[in-house]
Amino acid sequence: MVYITSWDEFLERSVQLFRADPESTRYVMKYRHSEGKLVLKVTDNRECLKFKTDQAQDAKKMEKLNNIFFTLMARGPDADTSEVTGKEQMETQTTKKGRGRKQ
Repeated sequence: MVYITSWDEFLERSVQLFRADPESTRYVMKYRHSEGKLVLKVTDNRECLKFKTDQAQDAKKMEKLNNIFFTLMARGPDADTSEVTGKEQMETQTTKKGRGRKQ
């Protein structure tokens, strides 16, 4: 098993893997507090994709992947996930606009 270093590549390949075989695809998150590492794994028993990080800001990326998988599981593997990613981008922009203002 090789770790994928690029988040965008991991996200894209994970979604493709799920869409190809949604019945047997699994998604696992493992956090090791002692090491401060988060490992995400997506597998269908033939191919295994892994992503490892120790950056706290990557927790938002994990949340985005969770929302995409929830959408695909609830609406089916052919569901459009652009509204999930678009909504998150909008929330991020709103949060950034609110920072720095004095109240």
